[in-house]
Amino acid sequence: MTHTALDPVPAERAAVLDDAHLGDIRGALGTIRLDDHGARRGLSAKLKTLLAIVGPGLIVMVGDNDAGAFATYGQAGQNYGTHLLWTLLLLVPVLYVNQEMVLRLGAVTGVGHARLILERFGKFWGAFSVIDLFLLNALTLVTEFIGITLAAGYLGLPKAASVVLAALVIVASAFTGSFRRFERIAICLCAASLLLVPVYFLVHPAASQMALGLITPGLPGGSGELSTVMLLIIGIVGTTVAPWQLFFQQSYVIDKRITPRFMRYEKADLWIGIVIVVIGGAAMMGFTAAAFAGTTGFGNFGDAAGIAHGLEVHAGKLAGVLYAIALLDASVIGAFAVSLSTAYAIGDVFGMKHSLHRGVKGAKGFYAIYAGLVAAAAVIVLIPGSPLGLLTEGVQTLAGVLLPSASVFLLLLCNDKQVLGPWVNGPRTNAFTAVVVGVLVSLSVVLTASVLFPDISADAITGIMAGCAAAGILAAGYAGTRRRTAARQDPVDRTGRDTWRMPPLETLTRPAMSTTRRIGMGTLRTYLLIAMILVVVKIVQVALGG
Repeated sequence: MTHTALDPVPAERAAVLDDAHLGDIRGALGTIRLDDHGARRGLSAKLKTLLAIVGPGLIVMVGDNDAGAFATYGQAGQNYGTHLLWTLLLLVPVLYVNQEMVLRLGAVTGVGHARLILERFGKFWGAFSVIDLFLLNALTLVTEFIGITLAAGYLGLPKAASVVLAALVIVASAFTGSFRRFERIAICLCAASLLLVPVYFLVHPAASQMALGLITPGLPGGSGELSTVMLLIIGIVGTTVAPWQLFFQQSYVIDKRITPRFMRYEKADLWIGIVIVVIGGAAMMGFTAAAFAGTTGFGNFGDAAGIAHGLEVHAGKLAGVLYAIALLDASVIGAFAVSLSTAYAIGDVFGMKHSLHRGVKGAKGFYAIYAGLVAAAAVIVLIPGSPLGLLTEGVQTLAGVLLPSASVFLLLLCNDKQVLGPWVNGPRTNAFTAVVVGVLVSLSVVLTASVLFPDISADAITGIMAGCAAAGILAAGYAGTRRRTAARQDPVDRTGRDTWRMPPLETLTRPAMSTTRRIGMGTLRTYLLIAMILVVVKIVQVALGG
């Protein structure tokens, strides 16, 4: 039996896979009882509801400003001043649209991202997405611990002890058996990320220069440096819109027991996170640009520890210490989110209990995956001679390659009426997301080509972008025509949205695979496999000195 948008699905008959995902919302800053169906009237009632909901959007966005982000934003500021600040404003709508779609999927379906891909597109793509996520997240975790070692080194703390202590904190925070306790710890760490603001004021970059960088798009360095600048812009995109975010936000919304009724509050939570992440990114670019301007360090980025030393020289020891503490904090938040996104996804796919509401005994596999990932990353960082810089570069490259695939599946799921019913995408969201996917594919192709051919010319990059743009326009025109025809034949009924939940997965019929979709997905599959193989080969060659 299938359900239509007019048929609300009771919670006990919805698709939720772990019964710990049903019940009261017990957030860090408040509680909403399951039987609380009253209208929120007045500012006080709405504020209390927002405080109870706050968490998923905030954590996923602040977690995005992790160790890799510190390196990427720092490199942008140290090498190019404030000339790339404009990229942050362009990424705001991309961040919102992508994350709004996954929070909608989480609240409406109660099923994680990887499981939905598995059920709606088949075992291959489900396995493909989970294996890719697992490998990429494992490597990303290593970069978080690299950030911990850099921060500890600047602060004069022993490397091994710092890594072990950080790993224990990351594991222990999740092993409390209380969702509320974990979220309180995570939100406290999110608040600590605001230490970047006093660093900004200690360095005090020129406000006029910051404003000019934000509103004036440009590619610094001239045509001779186009490939280098493009790689950095791709790095900014990759560190700001990462595949793990999609899996984390959807599963965390589910684990927090947020339903469609509170969609407006969760969107507000997301906006709070976006504002904080953009402020943090802009601050890092701004104070790094000011600290290194006119010095021999300008244009010669090394790592985040080098930025801390540069800040100390320019603005005093306090600026360097605050920056190092913020880096340590960001690395821990990033490790939280990346580990959880993997544990949630694997638990979802294999039917294991996977909730922070459960104690260790009630979800042994879930917690074992979480702890195992953290422990493995810590061990790799402590191995003498580990190619940590190469691992960081490899993670960014693979993330850039896989991001278009994640966005394509997200777009397809958000147009699946059996999955989202009255919550499916509207025409404007589809149009914008299609443009985003097209740009991501173009950047991914440029990234892959630039890694494989370090001496790639500016003309070649321009040609790649132009070819991708032409193909994108043709594909968008064809898809738009088909979508308009389908909308006229089967319009979306958006009534009863607040109570509509996706029916159990076994009651849904798998969407028919049209010839166009088969060709498109086959092309994407082939590209991803080839690109990943070539990138891995290149990384191994570099590691072996070839």
